[in-house]
Amino acid sequence: MFQRSALSSAITFVVALASQPLYAQDSAPTNNETDLEEVVVTGIRGSLTKALDIKRNEIQIVDAIIAEDIGKFPDNNVVEALQRVTGVQVTGRGGGEVDGVTIRGLGDVSTTVNGRQIFTSTGRSVALADIPASLLNRVDVYKTRSADQLEGGIAGNIDIKTHRPFNFDDTKVVMAARGIYQSTSEEIDPNVSMLASDRWETSVGEFGALINLSYAETNYRDENIWIGSLDPYNADTYGVIRSTEGGYQAGTDQGLSSAPGSTLNVNGVPTEYVLLRDAMGFTDFTGKRERPAANISLQYAPNDNSEYLFETFYNGYRNQAFNSLVFINTNGASHFRNPDLYPNSNVVKTNYINNANMFTSGDGSSGHTDSWVYALGGKWEINDRLKVESEIVHQTSDYEGRFFAMRTDSVRDRLVVDFNYDDGLPLVAFLDDENTPNIDESDLTNPAEWSMSTAYDNGPTDSGEATTFNIDADYETDWGPIKQLSAGLRYDDRGAKSKYKDQSGGCKSETGCDLTLLPGLVNISKSGFFEGKAYVPSQWLAADGNYLLENSDEIRALYGFQAGGSDYQPGSIFNINEVTASAYLQADYEFSLFDKPLDGQVGVRFVQVDTDMDFFENANGDGVTWAPINDEASESRALKNLVIRYSFTDDLITRFTYGETIRRPGYGDLNPARTYRPTTTGLEFGTASGGNPDLKPAESVNYDWSLEYYFAESSSLYAVLFRRDVEGFVASAVTNIEVTGNANPDLNGKYRLTLPSNTSNGQLNGVEVGLVYFPDNLPELLDGLGVQASFTLLDGETYDPVFDENNNIVERTTNDMYGVSDTSYSVVLAYEKERFDARLSYVWRDDFKTGFNGCCAMPGGVWSASEASMDFQLSYDITDNLVVTFDATNITDEIYQGYYTDDYLYNNGASIFARTYALGARYSF
Repeated sequence: MFQRSALSSAITFVVALASQPLYAQDSAPTNNETDLEEVVVTGIRGSLTKALDIKRNEIQIVDAIIAEDIGKFPDNNVVEALQRVTGVQVTGRGGGEVDGVTIRGLGDVSTTVNGRQIFTSTGRSVALADIPASLLNRVDVYKTRSADQLEGGIAGNIDIKTHRPFNFDDTKVVMAARGIYQSTSEEIDPNVSMLASDRWETSVGEFGALINLSYAETNYRDENIWIGSLDPYNADTYGVIRSTEGGYQAGTDQGLSSAPGSTLNVNGVPTEYVLLRDAMGFTDFTGKRERPAANISLQYAPNDNSEYLFETFYNGYRNQAFNSLVFINTNGASHFRNPDLYPNSNVVKTNYINNANMFTSGDGSSGHTDSWVYALGGKWEINDRLKVESEIVHQTSDYEGRFFAMRTDSVRDRLVVDFNYDDGLPLVAFLDDENTPNIDESDLTNPAEWSMSTAYDNGPTDSGEATTFNIDADYETDWGPIKQLSAGLRYDDRGAKSKYKDQSGGCKSETGCDLTLLPGLVNISKSGFFEGKAYVPSQWLAADGNYLLENSDEIRALYGFQAGGSDYQPGSIFNINEVTASAYLQADYEFSLFDKPLDGQVGVRFVQVDTDMDFFENANGDGVTWAPINDEASESRALKNLVIRYSFTDDLITRFTYGETIRRPGYGDLNPARTYRPTTTGLEFGTASGGNPDLKPAESVNYDWSLEYYFAESSSLYAVLFRRDVEGFVASAVTNIEVTGNANPDLNGKYRLTLPSNTSNGQLNGVEVGLVYFPDNLPELLDGLGVQASFTLLDGETYDPVFDENNNIVERTTNDMYGVSDTSYSVVLAYEKERFDARLSYVWRDDFKTGFNGCCAMPGGVWSASEASMDFQLSYDITDNLVVTFDATNITDEIYQGYYTDDYLYNNGASIFARTYALGARYSF
């Protein structure tokens, strides 16, 4: 392991190099960035051509988006732009955007900015949605890895490149503004940016300075319907059958049988059962999010063979949200009519109950993040053969969040609920005196019908900090087939701190807990919920989440909470320091085979990680007595890679790659603090959970084979076969434990303890096919028409452990890999004509598994149904300097749905997200 003295020595070495005479070719400083001058002028076809050039010339398998692509697509952040890259799928739609990305179905993606690994608070990667598209020069998506790249990320690496002053020939100023209309919030949001850059010659060399500023605001509204889990109920009495009574195992892959007449052995008696959902609810989620961002870049070239760089990158996040939630218990045993079943099943489709318990919850949340990156580096051409680059980077990222929620309770008579009334959407209604379903006059907005209930007051405070030093050298050789040797060292000292506060309970005010006592507390949700596409209540009453945040101490007084917020919970606190030292050696080779060039790369990266962890442990399990504990871990790996590239012709290329990558566990998973929940239903075991400081990185062995045909200047057809073999996925492992002699006797007993463990393996196989084609010699009207299309086919499985009663692995079960759609595709039609261009894009992905529900009697797999998005962009160059744009997203107004393995019997929810329409202008000079 490198000591801190090694860092000082390395810095001394770099300074010494910089002070030496330099012998190099007479050439200007080089860079691989795309000029914004070209971005503005060249148009769609030019940007796609440059992206293909990058794909063709890189030794690895990589896809790129040039700034013209991002600027011309109707995208507000990096994630939205990436969904059109072959093999990339986006997740986490909501809040007026998408915020998650997977590469070939895997979510473990490393993220870098200008090659630097950056992060958000205690995470291992940056929140890509926080980076606005207006700050980008280009984005490279690496599907394979080389030894000189950072070791994290099984799925791949996304490298974001920002603008620098030496990218431009002279002075450059660009100003852009868009007004974006969100259909659900009915607000118009600003998105503005400005770039100013200049470079100038002096007697001591050339200087360059650039500043790029961005601000985006989003007022959003998401409308969601969810349907709860289900359990077996006695077909005669409609009383719930617990697993201890019926002898069945809850939370299995297949669930209980849905065949008509199915029985369970209840206390020795075969008993016919029906399967009934326990609840249904709706959320009207609104909020306002702001994202300021800035990039400052200073470059200095004292001569033709050295260059220095200082760079600062900032991205911020501000969000305040209000979630108005309705929860209706749909499993009451008092019926005014017998339930209706789905045909040929024992699953309840429609239920008719009296005295339905329900509550609403007004959830207020806020959060803000500030992330800063500072970098100072240089590059030197020592002589005709040797080039050296070095950089020192310091970054900080701080996040603070708040959550304040209040429940309000009520009981309603004569509830009718159909769990799948219309193609996965439910019906919820309350019968009036005429037995007519009525959803608008059910008095859900009258404060007199609701009472204040439990309140929740909590929030996290997270921070991350890192200092990184690296030095890299390239040496051109004349050693036969070996054309270049590359080597480098990297030292990273990373800290992550987290803590969490929480207090909850019922109202304790001596003057009463009437909602009307506090003006401003009551909120009536906006009418027209779910755009009238589902037969559900159109509006309801809830506590105003924004009021709760802004008048917290007033509410705390009513509930007897600690003023100003509670103390941080010891079990949530951790302080982790992780030191990573890595070194690599890599060789580029080239020779002829059958008179055709064969080249490639072979390398190895050595990684040593030492982790020091401070936590608090509740040794006796009473939830009160906490003691600080320290743990340490050390891990080393040697990660190898190989690339073989062969050119059958100048335009037909094949590549084979072999690589090894790792995925490190999240810092929160390392926390050994445990939570105990004793059994309250007569079961032998309660449940307990915690983290695991002994977690190791998962490791993946990756194989890729591509065939690429560049049949015209702006056209290419390519295909890739790939495989990922992963060992040591973090999965939940269950252990039987017994707590005795606890200071709190209520916690003594047996528990099923769930801990994260490196016990799951997996394999992902797939094929990608992509096409970019701008045909020549089209008729005048169609000249300028082109297509960009891609298709991805995936087959992902995990091999998860099954434990016996002694916690030994007795077998492995094969399950679908989370987040993997079997098929996905993207089609973009582009048209360029003089000053006019337009694009129509359509993105689709098949259904995919999002998680596993370990309770209840339905199948355990949680799935998202297939998803699609259609977007449109139109721009017109009024002059060479002024461009106006029109953008539209989610044109088809999709409804996103989910289910438990069976989308007919076990639908579990639906969501509506906004369509957006934007007008904008960009002026440059």
